[in-house]
Amino acid sequence: MTSTAQAPRPGATAHPDHLGHVIFIAAAAAMGGFLFGYDSSVINGAVEAIRDRYDVGSAVLAQVIAIALIGCAIGAATAGRIADRIGRIRCMQIAAVLFTISAVGSALPFALWDLAMWRVIGGFAIGMASVIGPAYIAEVSPPAYRGRLGSFQQAAIVVGIAISQLVNWGLLNAAGGDQRGKLMGLEAWQVMLGVMVVPAVLYGLLSLAIPESPRFLISVGRRERAREILAEVEGKDVDLDARVHEIETAMKREHKSTFKDLLGGGFFFKPIVWIGIGLSVFQQFVGINVAFYYSSTLWQSVGVDPSQSFFYSFTTSIINIVGTVIAMIFVDRVGRKPLALVGSVGMVVGLALEAWAFSHPLVDGKLPATQGWVALIAAHVFVLFFALSWGVVVWVFLGEMFPNRIRAAALGVAASAQWIANWAITASFPSLADWNLSGTYVIYTVFAALSIPFVLKFVKETKGKALEEMG
Repeated sequence: MTSTAQAPRPGATAHPDHLGHVIFIAAAAAMGGFLFGYDSSVINGAVEAIRDRYDVGSAVLAQVIAIALIGCAIGAATAGRIADRIGRIRCMQIAAVLFTISAVGSALPFALWDLAMWRVIGGFAIGMASVIGPAYIAEVSPPAYRGRLGSFQQAAIVVGIAISQLVNWGLLNAAGGDQRGKLMGLEAWQVMLGVMVVPAVLYGLLSLAIPESPRFLISVGRRERAREILAEVEGKDVDLDARVHEIETAMKREHKSTFKDLLGGGFFFKPIVWIGIGLSVFQQFVGINVAFYYSSTLWQSVGVDPSQSFFYSFTTSIINIVGTVIAMIFVDRVGRKPLALVGSVGMVVGLALEAWAFSHPLVDGKLPATQGWVALIAAHVFVLFFALSWGVVVWVFLGEMFPNRIRAAALGVAASAQWIANWAITASFPSLADWNLSGTYVIYTVFAALSIPFVLKFVKETKGKALEEMG
């Protein structure tokens, strides 16, 4: 699936009368991102309850938490092909159905094995949403607003994370502070996982209210419908015949990208593909998802009571939103590369301080007051700098950096690499934390530091460039 329609002349903008409609379309498509964030993070509220209910150790627990990410990788790798065959909107609707099935199944598991299975199904939906959302938004966005509208995906993800933590906190309090307390005839953690049915159904309904991508319509010969949608999103002042011809010409120059097209160079893949993989891996190897999958467990392990630990998970999510808004404001003003560098420096500081704080022995089961406050503040600093940089710019980079003829396949490989890296961090954290929590954060600090020379040497700025210029 090519991730964007061909852009009109640089500097062309949407007519103001149409911008509100384009924003609605982008926001509706980004509902997949909301579910991506919600489903990824909601498990945070259930980790300790699952450990207790099924009496499992850290290694088995980590696999149940992380196994969804295998589904994510498969979904990300296949979403482009599915969308090219049946359309972007149908792909969203399939994802919405899978999210719904996963929510119901996860809330009503028979045993640990089927909980894992429902999480894999949800992971497949997340993987699809991670690819189809940015691609669809790029295809319907006027070039002047593409960066900001593309940021909707990450904004939706972080809002989904925050809402999941708020819901978890509210349900925990309703259950008397016990993750296994009774609510609506179920244990609290089951209700936490089941609530996702609501946004999943909303995603399906919103997908019925937005148009198909003009690029897909042209690819299947529906030129008149493509003209109508181009008029909706770019305004009637645009020469629609010229735009349709431009897209058709560009598509004729392209061929359906395949995995084989990515091969080349001295190291299996073309260099640009490795750069995309590198961005994806660094985004995960700084340990960001530990903050969203395990933060409640992390704070409880250093003596914070469950209710407060859930509250800190929520405040971290709010900081995540603040950082994402900052990134959305500046991504088209200062560029993608400067934001990534600023974020890397800030993450190094935050992670190093967390490593220092966790290196101190517990006193009566708690961190000393000074180290406790440093750990809490540093965790928020880390999340803030991640959100205002790598959280947004990696998705924007991946939507823009690849040449047209390999964009579909390259984006799928890079997104899959991101999920595999996410799985590696998620699956390893409980065991690493049992080994040495401070040492674990030192590892994340090292990766944050290494991201700086990687960006400086290998990553090219894409701000202000038409997608046709990516070579």
